[in-house]
Amino acid sequence: MTIIRAKDYQDLSRKAANMLSAQVIMNPSCVLGLATGSTPIGIYKQLVEWYQKGDLDLSKVKTVNLDEYKGVAPTDPQSYRYYMDSLLFDHVNIDKDNTYLPDGLARDPEEECQNYNSILQILGGIDLQLLGLGHNGHIGFNEPGHSFGTETHLVQLAQSTIDANSRLFDKPEDVPRYAYTMGIKSIMHAKKIVVVASGTDKAAIVKKAFTGDVTPEVPASILQLHGDVTLVADEAALSEME
Repeated sequence: MTIIRAKDYQDLSRKAANMLSAQVIMNPSCVLGLATGSTPIGIYKQLVEWYQKGDLDLSKVKTVNLDEYKGVAPTDPQSYRYYMDSLLFDHVNIDKDNTYLPDGLARDPEEECQNYNSILQILGGIDLQLLGLGHNGHIGFNEPGHSFGTETHLVQLAQSTIDANSRLFDKPEDVPRYAYTMGIKSIMHAKKIVVVASGTDKAAIVKKAFTGDVTPEVPASILQLHGDVTLVADEAALSEME
């Protein structure tokens, strides 16, 4: 595993965006695995800025997102489709027909999971997967205790995840309790993985995930066994790694 130390969140965003940009330049038809949450926001803003300057062409890129809330429409401001459109897709020259997320309104969850697995297979896998890191060590919405062998599945969110997401909703009861998520098996099949972490509140889990035991109780710990993982983190998130 490679660790890239950033001075702060802005520096982290630029360094991680540079890795995604380099992947696109090397392979204009690449498949990018994308993440949501607060940490990637700066990355997407940087990519948009480079596109607007004429330095980045995403016209042939295909993307697959890690997850989507169950029961939330793509037009809902809290959906991850809305997040991706508003922060990235609406501002660059990507073909939205080549951007994939699970369907939060699917009638048959099992069928939707199979459909998403089929999309990953048809695309030929992920060239570079961007990951955030949950406070409990989750990647995507693969919560502690989940099998490392899972593909796309419907998951009941841990209370700690619900609590962390509640800041984004008007009322705590509005926070979705279930979400579709790409499984750890699918994530581990990505050719390259870039993990981003920012802030002192991530310091403890960064240390646990990347220097502790490999265990389903810390889902991100499985990344220690991947052949090409880069952790991009700011000084605060790396403060316990000294």
